[in-house]
Amino acid sequence: MATYKHFMVDTPAPYVAHVQINRPKKLNAFYEEMWLEMKTVFDTLSLSPDIRAIVLSGAGDRAFTAGLDVQAASEGGILKQQEGVTGDVARKAVAIKRHVQEFQDCISSIERCEKPVICVMHGVAFGLGLDISTCADIRICTSDVKFAVKEVDIGLAADIGTLSRLPKIVGSFSWVKDVSLSARIFSGEEALRVGFVSYVLENKEAALVKGLDVAKLLAEKSPIAVQGTKELLNHARDNRLADSLRYTGVWNSAAIQTSDVERAMLSGLKKTKPRFEKL
Repeated sequence: MATYKHFMVDTPAPYVAHVQINRPKKLNAFYEEMWLEMKTVFDTLSLSPDIRAIVLSGAGDRAFTAGLDVQAASEGGILKQQEGVTGDVARKAVAIKRHVQEFQDCISSIERCEKPVICVMHGVAFGLGLDISTCADIRICTSDVKFAVKEVDIGLAADIGTLSRLPKIVGSFSWVKDVSLSARIFSGEEALRVGFVSYVLENKEAALVKGLDVAKLLAEKSPIAVQGTKELLNHARDNRLADSLRYTGVWNSAAIQTSDVERAMLSGLKKTKPRFEKL
């Protein structure tokens, strides 16, 4: 595995990668160098034939991530860079827009990753922590986690993905507006009740065990089937039913020809565990 400055990446089980946000002294808060590096991490794992499932968590005991490092942003962020710049407002706006789009693209690398991503959250999970976790495929948290769509409290609307993705994850638009407009803290149990997370465990250790168990289960299955299922579900979420059915038909017209189908069916008949080639 490659070595990174702000992320620890290891393989705790065959075909499983564990990615840890590694800035615990700053509650794993992000600044620009970190989100650029995170894109590199997930783009690399997405194409690795040795990885079939990914667990994402935060290093340390206190936080998954506190979100944006506000101090770093105030000292050297895009708004600071634009201070004192004279000239056309539209041109300044284009520079800010490009920055936001690059930021969005880095966080969206988790969603675009071909492999399923299981996000395990503990402690503080504010702001960007929600942007990141809404990109994941499966979410797990601890009973003491503190969630918040925190951007309103720093004077802006969340713009890196939460407001676009959260309404499609949970069933209640009223609840989404409640937590987004108020920036109030909500618990793991509340997150479970509205469908934001799949499991709530008593502590970080138990949550990581659960996350790794889920990842190992997915990694044992056909990578053609698992990666195809992720792609088709994401497409269905963002498109009309008729378009999704058509896309699924075209996708499977190729994918169904894989030898993995025969291997899986024969293993079921023989009561054996199938082995699938790398993808």
